[in-house]
Amino acid sequence: MFAAPNCRDLNTPATRLLVAMLVCATLVGLDLAARPAPNPPARASWPTRDKDFSNAPQVIGKGHIPMPFQTPAAHSSSLLPMPAEHTDALLAFWFAGSRESGQDVGIAASGFERATGQWRPAQFVVERHALARQLGVGVRRLGNPVAWLDAQSRVHLFVVATGLGGWAASRVVHLRHQFKPNEPLAQSGKALATMNFDVAETLPLAWGFNTSFLVRTSPMPLQDGGMLLPVHFELGLKYPLALRFDAQGDFKGMTHISARRHALQPTLLAQSTTQWLALMRDQRRDGRIIAAQTQDGGQSWQDLPDLALTNPDASVAGLALAPGQLWLAHNSSVQSRNVLDLSHSVDGQAWQTLQQLQTGSGKDEFSYPALAWADDSLWVSYTDQRQRIAWQRLAWPRHEGLVHE
Repeated sequence: MFAAPNCRDLNTPATRLLVAMLVCATLVGLDLAARPAPNPPARASWPTRDKDFSNAPQVIGKGHIPMPFQTPAAHSSSLLPMPAEHTDALLAFWFAGSRESGQDVGIAASGFERATGQWRPAQFVVERHALARQLGVGVRRLGNPVAWLDAQSRVHLFVVATGLGGWAASRVVHLRHQFKPNEPLAQSGKALATMNFDVAETLPLAWGFNTSFLVRTSPMPLQDGGMLLPVHFELGLKYPLALRFDAQGDFKGMTHISARRHALQPTLLAQSTTQWLALMRDQRRDGRIIAAQTQDGGQSWQDLPDLALTNPDASVAGLALAPGQLWLAHNSSVQSRNVLDLSHSVDGQAWQTLQQLQTGSGKDEFSYPALAWADDSLWVSYTDQRQRIAWQRLAWPRHEGLVHE
């Protein structure tokens, strides 16, 4: 007969380690079981194919987006191009308040009106107390909005929201705004003050607590009308993921982008319909821009050597305007964010800096850029000193003159 185990034998370091391993394996298994099934390969699309990019772009507009009244802090903008029939060329979203992580921080928005060539007065469109009531849980902080427009002209807004703890305890909340049936799209820019976002879901990215996931950069459009949303995990280990959404804006699954554990805030660029590039912020000191690539439409990703471009632990924004036309806004100073550059590449590996978007010294900060293509122009927005959102509009010469709208 076997003797009954002594209770003290169950409290040994080896036993505790075994129990911990079993618990972790169970949690990982439950996590994987809760995730959607893999999707078939996707095909990327571009905003333009027939544009002549042989000359360097020229700045045809710049300034600061208006801030909500008596709001001294702003950060992390997102640009959303609008259809040609819309009154606004694009919408901008960012988080603003008395300070980052402040109790009064909300998601602000403005639109660039085509008729006047001016930004509309900014309005808050998401407020944490109202969001908490919709979610049924407390919301302590808001940040990092990312916007997308689906085929039904619904605005999708993905927002980082936290409960207790800092950004590492965050979740990604998916919000939607549906234009009213009797509200023509051409007039919807005038309704910015009454833009109402409803919660679609908190993205189910992990089993259990489902925390420490953040969104930062713009989605990559797909030919089926859906999109790929880059996100990252940052509790201890940092790793990037790509989330798949269909044309209706429903979450369909996700794929890990990189095996590295210091890569975050990925931005996605299409080199061909099924070959894509992910460029990422490097958390390491004196790091470079991290790169990964998929050649099968997002089914699998492989790490690439780091780019030659310096990354001072800062967010980057990339945009593929056409095949072989890759653009990147990034900080290039070795250990600060006081220089913001615009670079171009044909193959995604060799990059040429074409323009210095902003430069400063010391503790000046020009960071968290966003890129978008609208009205035959490349638009860039970025944080200026954590106080305002700056913008620039760049266009390519057309024959002897500049592009005029």
